[in-house]
Amino acid sequence: MAASLDPFLARTRIAYLSMEMALHPGIHTYSGGLGVLAGDTARSAADLELPMVFVTLASREGYLRQEIGQDGRQVDHADPWEPADWASPLDAAVAIRIEGHSVWIRAWLRVLTCPLGHRVPVLLLDTQLEVNAPEDRGITDRLYGGDEVLRLRQEAVLGIGGERMLRALGFEIETYHLNEGHAALLPLSLLRRHRLASDRPAEGPLRYDPDPVRERCIFTTHTPVEAGQDRFPYGLVERILGDFFETDQLRLLAGEEALNMTRLALSLSGWVNGVATRHAETTRRMFPGYRINAVTNGVHVPTWAHPAFARLFQEIAPNWAHEPEGLARADRLPDTAVLAAKAEARAELLAEAHRRTPEAAAALRPDLPLIVFARRMTGYKRPDLLFSDLGRLREIAERSPFQVLVAGKAHPRDDVGKELIRTLQDHAHQLGGAVPVAFLPGYDMALARLMVAGADVWLNTPLPPMEASGTSGMKAALNGGLNLSVLDGWWVEAWEEGVTGWAVGRDGEAPGDHAGHLYEQLEQAVLPLLHGEPARRAWMMKQAISRIGAHFNSQCMMRRYAAEAYLR
Repeated sequence: MAASLDPFLARTRIAYLSMEMALHPGIHTYSGGLGVLAGDTARSAADLELPMVFVTLASREGYLRQEIGQDGRQVDHADPWEPADWASPLDAAVAIRIEGHSVWIRAWLRVLTCPLGHRVPVLLLDTQLEVNAPEDRGITDRLYGGDEVLRLRQEAVLGIGGERMLRALGFEIETYHLNEGHAALLPLSLLRRHRLASDRPAEGPLRYDPDPVRERCIFTTHTPVEAGQDRFPYGLVERILGDFFETDQLRLLAGEEALNMTRLALSLSGWVNGVATRHAETTRRMFPGYRINAVTNGVHVPTWAHPAFARLFQEIAPNWAHEPEGLARADRLPDTAVLAAKAEARAELLAEAHRRTPEAAAALRPDLPLIVFARRMTGYKRPDLLFSDLGRLREIAERSPFQVLVAGKAHPRDDVGKELIRTLQDHAHQLGGAVPVAFLPGYDMALARLMVAGADVWLNTPLPPMEASGTSGMKAALNGGLNLSVLDGWWVEAWEEGVTGWAVGRDGEAPGDHAGHLYEQLEQAVLPLLHGEPARRAWMMKQAISRIGAHFNSQCMMRRYAAEAYLR
């Protein structure tokens, strides 16, 4: 696969770095929402002809291939892919010092092309080189694999190595956009170079002048809780990075007790944003003294619209893929056409469910309302909230039958998440035929496309305020799915009760009351609509498309980044 950087070097001025990036279902360089967002960002950058280059890790062994064992537990496997099948090797290599010796990094080039023919380059950093010591070759192999030692080594490759690779390839970058704190060593690298080139030291405790670096760096933070941020003991930092940066100076930028990558990125970025209005508010409380803007995430409409809905969109807005705001006209669509498109998407999803789990999916039917929950399997997402009271659930289903599909991977070291997967299947077994429930293994970009399109109701039950944004519900709404969600993340902005979907609980309500309110909504609002009010249901589906799809998309998001962050 031959490709060249020549068409991009002269015009590219913005670099976007992300530890993970969902470029294609066959390229296993992502684990979940962060990577899918990065991929949608790149796709919209191509659509809008933004002068950008994207940088991530090659992750040859992927994140994980999920298998469900006989006992219902997740079994982790590597999920390898071959870069040579999807990308072109570039004739450049750079070295960084890790644990006192050189580690060499090469780059693969993947070019994303939009339907209009516009393109953006993506660089995949790879340490799998014979020149490297055997223990260094696998640094970039497994996404989020290993312990904190490997994580810091990976983040050094992304941040320090990524910045050096861009220069070595001939890019003249003016603005660096850090997608989460994993790339925070990049502005530190810029600061170090600026200090070495300066004739005079900065004044005050910090002997480096951070202002020139801040002018060039943008930071998007995604993690709304302290526990989710990468922290590294300074002893480990000194062992891995050596004298790359003085520890006493690093403490002033990244925290006294440990190197906090989020705080480092905040300290060295001149423009910072959260990924939803609510998330920005939460981040301001966590990090007082920093100006935190809000740019709510969006999804790439042509990537996530099911072909049945894409045909309808073409009728009302021929340029919908490039200008999704045209979807505001979705209220003009015939009710029968919208319901038929959903039936087509639902049938495709159910067929995939029967293929993946024939025994568990045997009771699924095309004529029953379908509730879908597909998230990363971890405690704060509360995937078991729907099953808090199995007796109540049976009573509701007896009057208004429905069925449930669940999917999601647990991080290899998240024992709570793995136990939740097993527990969910226990609940499905206990419910028997009263409520057909199937867990679909191997949740990835390809399965996600089917699930967001086929869901009648998209269920989301995070523990507030731990949802940064969330984008899967946006994708469901784009396909006429109705959100039933806790008021957190993006849903606070999009929720219109009985119009775009429904809230689980009230804003600020004690989380312990959410299960009861979820059952009330199912019993009194959601299922009666799906069973007996086709006209109202079609109207709500069209409202979801027109009010959410036309606004919560990555074209809108990238136009905001360009106007407010890149051109500041």
